[in-house]
Amino acid sequence: MKEKNKNKRENNKGNTKKTNRTKVKTNPNTKKKKKKWKKVLLIILLILLIAGGVFAYKVYKNGGGLTGILATAVGHDENTKKELGEFRCLVLGISTDEEGALLTDTIMVASYNPNTQKATLLSIPRDTYTGKNPSKATAYEKINSLYSRKEDPQDVLDAVNDITGLNLEYYAIVKTEGFIKLVDAIGGVTFNVPIDMDYDDPSQDLHIHLNAGEQVLDGDKAEQLVRFRHNNDGTSYSEEYGDNDLGRMRTQREFIMAVIKQTAKAENIFKIGQILDVAEENVITNIDFNAIKDYIPYAVEFNTEDLLTATLPGVSTNKNVAGTWVYIYDEEETATLIQELFYDRDKEEETNEENTTNSTNETNTISSTISTKSKSEIKIEVLNGTGTSSNLQEAVSALKEEGYNVTRTGTTNTTTKTVIMNKKNIGDAILEGIEQVLNVGTIQESQSSSSKVDVTVILGKDYN
Repeated sequence: MKEKNKNKRENNKGNTKKTNRTKVKTNPNTKKKKKKWKKVLLIILLILLIAGGVFAYKVYKNGGGLTGILATAVGHDENTKKELGEFRCLVLGISTDEEGALLTDTIMVASYNPNTQKATLLSIPRDTYTGKNPSKATAYEKINSLYSRKEDPQDVLDAVNDITGLNLEYYAIVKTEGFIKLVDAIGGVTFNVPIDMDYDDPSQDLHIHLNAGEQVLDGDKAEQLVRFRHNNDGTSYSEEYGDNDLGRMRTQREFIMAVIKQTAKAENIFKIGQILDVAEENVITNIDFNAIKDYIPYAVEFNTEDLLTATLPGVSTNKNVAGTWVYIYDEEETATLIQELFYDRDKEEETNEENTTNSTNETNTISSTISTKSKSEIKIEVLNGTGTSSNLQEAVSALKEEGYNVTRTGTTNTTTKTVIMNKKNIGDAILEGIEQVLNVGTIQESQSSSSKVDVTVILGKDYN
């Protein structure tokens, strides 16, 4: 009996195993489908790996980093940037008074070169005379009245082209409301207000009340800053800083640099949609997006230290029949400045690269005769990039006391190091003498046949 039961249990086990095997048995067609999907997934994975590798390679070829990613995303290759020229544009800032009249508060020429990563802001004074006879000048012929006549930016564009010879094609008109919204959108801008500002103009509903010193300015305060010219009691910026309109233009340029820095911060990259919405509502322009989109990948890494600023050279006068204050620009000085700002900077870049290469090859590329002028004969230009206005006068006084001839002064963007630029192949003794007087400075060769000065000194923060 026991033997029979044992055999029965063994037979049951055998049947159970067979039953289990039958349950897990896979349909041959299912196996084929799984193999097919595995192949498809492997192919997709392989495509993704190849595509990712190609994209990464293109990013690398396009310079890497954020620029490389953006350039690759919009379809650039390593040759796209080389084919891009300098982008130039006329920028107008306009506001409206209580009577609805349009006021042109800001007139600037802006440029950006993606290959040299250099940019320029040239301020055009609002009172710049655009007529033919200065002795009969009227307010109607000031450049800031041109847009309000017919609200046609082409009139201003034509006038600026006549003055500068730049043949600008594009313009961008920024409404005050848009400027305020932009500053608010990027979280405000930290800025060192140069003086106490106290001014009221009920006709424009303009009230400016700012204390001097570094602070975070929201949109409303930013508008007050860039529109300020003088206080209610008639006082203004110092003569050294640039009083009234000249001071305002300098403040505008320096604030724009601060806005660029703030906008370029990582946290604001994600606000690009909001920024573009502000631009769409408050900017009037003839710039085709297709004409500018290729510049965007390279502009995101722009360093404001490479932004050069200046004001159209000239003098303010009211010596005319109407007794109207107008700004008469100097044609010769303007031509020289335009050459230096918009053309020589690229040549200097090429010269620096050439000098670096030739230095490696232990050759000398400068074959022209060294100037034998004395230090009282050479013309020196001093540009203040220290961020402190008193440093400019201190440096000029020190150079003059030692017998040097300082013929031009001005302000440029804040920079770290002091540079002494040799424009006309001046001898080493003179250049080293300037360095000794300032007790700081790096001498650079920057030959420019069109320059009206022999040496340009750019004071940096290392000057005390």
